[in-house]
Amino acid sequence: MSVSVYTTTTCPYCTMVKEYLKSHNVDFQEINVGEDQEKAQEMIQKSGQTGVPVLDINGKIIIGFNRDAIKEALDIKE
Repeated sequence: MSVSVYTTTTCPYCTMVKEYLKSHNVDFQEINVGEDQEKAQEMIQKSGQTGVPVLDINGKIIIGFNRDAIKEALDIKE
């Protein structure tokens, strides 16, 4: 399972996404697009969005803290 989370330092929803993933013991790679313009361009190409958070879960792109979409992509049972 490959999970990447595109974030910025000041984004409250990014923090919520990271806490949610941690609470379900999901390993993820955090990519701070505020500090890495190359990764910011990668995120825009994948999602068509400039806003964060953007999640890439095994190639499935989820925009924002969409709890239902994240649960479905990760098969989380709550």
